[in-house]
Amino acid sequence: MSTSEVPPGRPRNEHAHVRQSALVAVLVAAVALGGLIAVASRDSKNSIESLQAPPSSITDGTSVTAPAGDAAAAVSTPVNAAPTGTDPAVVDAAGAAGQDLDGSDMTTDHSCLLKVQSIRAGATGTNVSCLQTALAAGGFYKGTPNGTFDQATDVAVRKLQTARNLFVDGVVGRETAISLGIWPDEQSLVVHTPKPPKGAVDLLGYPLSSVSSSGPDAPPLPENSGSGKRVVYDRAGQRVWAVDSHNVVIRSWLVSGSKYGNEVPGVHHVYSKSPVSTAWNGKAYLPKMIRYLKTDIGNIGFHGIPTHVNDGSAYETEAELGTRLSGGCQRQANPDANFLWDFADIGTTVVVI
Repeated sequence: MSTSEVPPGRPRNEHAHVRQSALVAVLVAAVALGGLIAVASRDSKNSIESLQAPPSSITDGTSVTAPAGDAAAAVSTPVNAAPTGTDPAVVDAAGAAGQDLDGSDMTTDHSCLLKVQSIRAGATGTNVSCLQTALAAGGFYKGTPNGTFDQATDVAVRKLQTARNLFVDGVVGRETAISLGIWPDEQSLVVHTPKPPKGAVDLLGYPLSSVSSSGPDAPPLPENSGSGKRVVYDRAGQRVWAVDSHNVVIRSWLVSGSKYGNEVPGVHHVYSKSPVSTAWNGKAYLPKMIRYLKTDIGNIGFHGIPTHVNDGSAYETEAELGTRLSGGCQRQANPDANFLWDFADIGTTVVVI
């Protein structure tokens, strides 16, 4: 049969129709293929541009810029990574609150500073006026400073604490005041006594550390610090006094207290002691731990300078005592920790001011 012949029973025009349909199908396929190629080309271009796009904002508001062409670095940059050097003695209160302020976001020019540890609703006077001025400068307070911690001031304080991820309680303490730039220079409140001579001891015969003193050589006790045998801790001065039942200062020394607002002022009592305690994260040993305060996130107390579990190195030196470096507890030079271990029995009064 020749190619021009049609099989019996099939009309010649039907054969022509089949060829036309096949041609149409080929044309449609070609058009579709061309469209796919164009889309693929466009998507490829978009993918390259996306790698070169400006750095995106991370959840904490920090922008990370990767080196040119290093897309993987931009993707793998850790978000909210734990800072190095964090004190393990108690749960990280800064992380729980949001961020630890170091004064870098102050809103005033230090035209005024607080002269008290904290102020709250109902307070009056120049400290409140200072607070209101700082709140107004930060855009949180709309009224005219009047020296009265009224409802408008309370609302403004809570707005500030919320905006800056501080603990929201309406009380202006250390962290809130630092955020506003009205917290005084703490080192001006710390009294450094002369280093005692080698072999010096306190009134009970315990060796003195490089930051401790005894009897009349010790700084005077703060006013309204209680009576009877007690341990007095002054947060502003980063200093501790051991006082006997006759109100005689047996010994006084510098400590490194909490960077945060978790040291609760008032009268407490020693309720537990451990020769050596392990920090909450298992990374530090806390020698001669003396607990006097329970909080929602951990226990607070006095202990010797903590050491790293992995290599036994100290977290700080005696020379750094007198500076807030802890997450909650009060770090002491080891000679002072040894003394207090024997002095502060279970039930001993601890006055925090």
